[in-house]
Amino acid sequence: MLIELPIVWIIVLNVGGWLAIQLGLAWAFTKMPVAWFNPGKPLRWERAGRFYESLFRIKAWKDRLPDAARWFAGGFAKATLARADAAYLDRFARETWRGELCHWAAMACAPVFFLWNPWWGNLIIVAYALAANLPCILVQRYNRARLHRVLARPRTPG
Repeated sequence: MLIELPIVWIIVLNVGGWLAIQLGLAWAFTKMPVAWFNPGKPLRWERAGRFYESLFRIKAWKDRLPDAARWFAGGFAKATLARADAAYLDRFARETWRGELCHWAAMACAPVFFLWNPWWGNLIIVAYALAANLPCILVQRYNRARLHRVLARPRTPG
């Protein structure tokens, strides 16, 4: 801890800081052009999403997570699949990459809190960063792997 503060101020900074970071990054990422996000191909070990289904039982809890993109103008809701055309599915895949990067960026902000937290507070900060962001990252990766499987299928005209 580099900055000595009363515990009340530490709590206020932690809660307010995380709120500002999570919402600020969600807003900022929503404003970035979708063309900036090219998800590429899923990793082989993701096995079109089956890895997340078997190891994390992701189908049982993924729908309980909030989708902050809906909270901002121009956000792309990812709770349900609205259409099945290739352009929409490609956009959806790009949006999962956007969401994943946003959550990685949020986790990367955790060390800022080390400035005023005691060592045990740092443990709480890291636990929060992981608990609040890792499930969302897993869901984004799972959805993108599944979308890629659909996009890789041969399309019949008409």
